[in-house]
Amino acid sequence: MKSIFETAREDGRLSTSVAMLQAGGMAETLLERGEYTALFPTNEAYSVFSREVLDAVAADLDRLTEMIRYHVIQGKLTTHELSRMEAIRTLQGDHLDITGTPGAIRLNDAAVIQPDIECTNGIYHVIDRVLLPRAVEARVKR
Repeated sequence: MKSIFETAREDGRLSTSVAMLQAGGMAETLLERGEYTALFPTNEAYSVFSREVLDAVAADLDRLTEMIRYHVIQGKLTTHELSRMEAIRTLQGDHLDITGTPGAIRLNDAAVIQPDIECTNGIYHVIDRVLLPRAVEARVKR
């Protein structure tokens, strides 16, 4: 079994998420020991943004770090455990709203499309949308 980052790096559907983690300095965190829950949008999820928007986010390290940390939760949480919660705080500091059942869970507007991928330092779930913290969302929509 490998770390969250190593496992995600091997999944071609997650290459944009992996690149964002590396650019934002979070790859090291998800290689280390500890327990994390990561939420990885597919490449297709990023395709709703123009190249200019993605480049602008990637060029602004603070904005990029905020966005990435909004996709990571301290502790290892399966979809079954998440389904018993109404909200959870991310490493970025904002909360994600949680709705649905273990087989059809949503975090804000993102649906989990592949749940519970176990890794040495936690777990990750593949989601169908990019999660944007309020501060980043306001800047992206400008």
